[in-house]
Amino acid sequence: MLFNSYEFIFLFMPVAVAGFALLSRRHHKAALLWLTVVSLVFYAYWDWHSIWILLASMVFNFVCSLIIGRSADPVSRRCLVFGIAGNLVWLGIFKYAGFAVQATNDIAGTHFAVPAITLPLGISFFTFTQIAYLVDVYLRQTSDHDPLRYSLFVSYFPHLIAGPILHHKPMMGQFADPAVARLRIDNWIIGLTYFSIGLAKKLLLADPLGAIASPLFRTAQYGGDLSAGAAWIATSTYTLQLYFDFSGYSDMAVGLSLLFGVRIPVNFLSPLKATSVTEIWRRWHISLMNLLRDYIYTPLSLMLARYAVRRRLGKWPMFLLAVVIPVNITFLVSGIWHGAGWTFIVFGIFTGLAMTLEAAWRRAALPGLPGVAAWFFTMLIFLVSLVLFRSADLATAQRILTAMVQISLPGAGSWTGDPNLVAINFRRLVTLATLASAIVFLAPNSVQIAETIQRLVARREAASARLLSVSMAGLGLLFAVSVLNLGKASAFLYFQF
Repeated sequence: MLFNSYEFIFLFMPVAVAGFALLSRRHHKAALLWLTVVSLVFYAYWDWHSIWILLASMVFNFVCSLIIGRSADPVSRRCLVFGIAGNLVWLGIFKYAGFAVQATNDIAGTHFAVPAITLPLGISFFTFTQIAYLVDVYLRQTSDHDPLRYSLFVSYFPHLIAGPILHHKPMMGQFADPAVARLRIDNWIIGLTYFSIGLAKKLLLADPLGAIASPLFRTAQYGGDLSAGAAWIATSTYTLQLYFDFSGYSDMAVGLSLLFGVRIPVNFLSPLKATSVTEIWRRWHISLMNLLRDYIYTPLSLMLARYAVRRRLGKWPMFLLAVVIPVNITFLVSGIWHGAGWTFIVFGIFTGLAMTLEAAWRRAALPGLPGVAAWFFTMLIFLVSLVLFRSADLATAQRILTAMVQISLPGAGSWTGDPNLVAINFRRLVTLATLASAIVFLAPNSVQIAETIQRLVARREAASARLLSVSMAGLGLLFAVSVLNLGKASAFLYFQF
């Protein structure tokens, strides 16, 4: 079930919120149970064949957490290793088995049958959240083993399919607080604000931009040649499509959760305004970056830094061990997490190398680039990484990147005469690109808009009430225009992860 569908907006969401509102007045746990059940129904409606995978994963990890939490080392540590290994094997079978067999055939010249395994929706999201939970139970950073709260934490439908990735501590803490179930009008206002903005991002910007980018990427995928103009249009429109699609879903998830009084983390903070590769990844898919930082980069960096200190290594060997190696491993994991394919692996390696060069530049205390130049080079690196991310294979990425480079060659890569551009309505393209760019670079982001609405709600003056009424009318109009485009709805890009 898509957030951007008639059945979700006009049936599932009202029923889910109304049931929770009624039950929360009588019994806190009954409201939590209702939310757990509707979350499982939400998942099963979309992919009922995979509901057993989600349920089995929840049971497996909950049992492991009980053993880890109630045992001392070495039993606790062994169970942690077993639990992490079980999760990774589970994820590997469903997400990477086909790629592993195909890669073996390609490299070794074998002819093993490639298994046709359907990828369960959201498996990367609910697997990583549970691995983090097991680690924190082992480190004695949590002792909450309530089965209802745990089940809701894992299956919570606003984030289940495409994030943000949740951390158990704030989520299970909120679920344990009876005050969460007391519905508040300000949460509803802010929640519907986020939801309306996210819905508009998806339907009015991401999908139309995708209709331009996708045919050009398909042309490259099937061996067709692109001019420089077509390659740059494909790359830039896909970048904007991915931003509005994924940030739109994240906004809708934040808004939906607030309807139940539960706050989940913001996942985007104007990343396309960043002037460094490091900054862009601190603002893009924030929940994933925080998880990778806390559970991969930081522990690995500290371990290697301690080793470097013991060995009395110099400045640059210390930098290599404590920064370069952890950064590149972290982004390699990020690439593999996103998908099974060489393009994702190269995407992770490329991003890790870009982060390494940037960190080395800072380490050497070299002067930074001025703002506009820094932004330009940051976006150039990011665009290249997204070509790798979007392309069906490395050959497709090579064709697009080669065509993009041709723009600097005299007489090569003409913007005119390319048959791939004939079908593009350039007036629509310019309108979409201008509107999208204005929103990205000039307009306040979703968080800033929500904070402004929150301040208006908190004030009691007549002027604030009038401004709030105007704002709500504007958001209502935006929602209405988005609803008129529901029939053209498509799945969110991150559903495949």
